[in-house]
Amino acid sequence: MKVFWNPAQLTHAPAFFLARGTVRANFEVPARAEALLEACRAMGMDAVTPPPVDIATLVAVHDPAYLTFLRDGYAAWSDIPDAGPEIVANHHPSPEMMANGARVPSNIVGQAGWFVADAACPIGPHTWEAAFHAAAGAVAAADEAARGFNAYALARPPGHHAFKARAGGHCYLNNAAIAAERLRAKGADRVAILDIDSHHGNGTQGIFWDRPDVLCVSVHGDPNRYYPWFTGHASERGGGDGAGCTLNFPLAIGTGDDGWLDAVATGVADARAYGAEAVVVSLGFDASVDEPLNALSVSADGFARAGAAIGALSLPTAIVQEGGYNVGVIGGLLTRFLTGFGNL
Repeated sequence: MKVFWNPAQLTHAPAFFLARGTVRANFEVPARAEALLEACRAMGMDAVTPPPVDIATLVAVHDPAYLTFLRDGYAAWSDIPDAGPEIVANHHPSPEMMANGARVPSNIVGQAGWFVADAACPIGPHTWEAAFHAAAGAVAAADEAARGFNAYALARPPGHHAFKARAGGHCYLNNAAIAAERLRAKGADRVAILDIDSHHGNGTQGIFWDRPDVLCVSVHGDPNRYYPWFTGHASERGGGDGAGCTLNFPLAIGTGDDGWLDAVATGVADARAYGAEAVVVSLGFDASVDEPLNALSVSADGFARAGAAIGALSLPTAIVQEGGYNVGVIGGLLTRFLTGFGNL
C-alpha cells in the first residue's frame, strides 16, 4: 500500500485552541504526523511525495473565494495593527444575518468570521501550504484507488470538518471530499465515504448533501454532547437528489467496542448495498479510549476489527487520515487498523 506524505505538512503548527472558555494548547500538532509516519516506516511502507494538486481539483469541492482566503488571508491579517499570531475569528454571521442578505466583508477580520466556523482552526503563516499538500496526498491516494489499488494519505491537517467555503475543527480543505470527487472524475459512478472519526463529518456531509453519487456514512459521538454539536443526528439523511445518501450513526458517550463496531458494520453493509465502486475512509483515532478528546472508548483491537470490516468490502480504497491526538498511541492504532484492513 502506498503512503502519500509531504514534509511541508509539518509547517502548520497552530497554538490557539479555545475549549469551554479556556485558551489551551492546540491538539493538532506536527508530532501527530511524525508518529503516524514512523508507524508506516515500521510496517515497511515508505512515504511517497505526491505531485502538487491543481487548483481546478480543489475548486471541484471548494469555493474559489474561500481558497483565496486560505491562501492570502494570513498576509492581510499580519498587516493589521496589534494582530495576533494566527487568524482567529471573533464574530460569525448568524442565520438571521444570512436571511437579511449578509455578504462577505472586504476586511480580513470580517472574512475570518465568514470563512471560519469556530475557534478550533487558527490560520497561521504555513496553514495553506500544509493543507494544500495534505489535499495533494488525498488526490494521489484517490488516483491509486482509481487504478484498483489501496492507498493511505497521511493527511495533516485533517479535513472532514471543512465545508465548501468554511474551515472548522482543525480542518481547512476537505481531503476526504476531494478524494471522493477525484474518484468520481476518474470514472467511479458511486463512491462511499466511511467516516469513523469520533466527531461527525459535518463538512463532508454538507458538501455532498444533495448528491446521489456519493454516500456519506459517519459513525461518531452524540452531537448533543460532543463537537460539532449541531449536526450528525440520525434524522439527517440528505436532501433533494441526495435524499437517503447521508447516513449518521450517533453513539452514546462511552459506547465502547461492541456498539461502535456494530455501527461500523452497518455502515459497511450500507456501502455494499449502495453499490459503491470505490471507498474513501475518513480514518480518525480520536474514538480511542486513550484519547484526550475521547468520547467512544474504542480499544486498539476495535480499530483492528474495524479495519478488517472495511477491508472485507474488497473495493479500491483511499484511506485519508483525520483526527487522533494522543501522539503516544496513534502510531500503534494505525498499525492495528491497516493490519486488519490487509493488502499492505
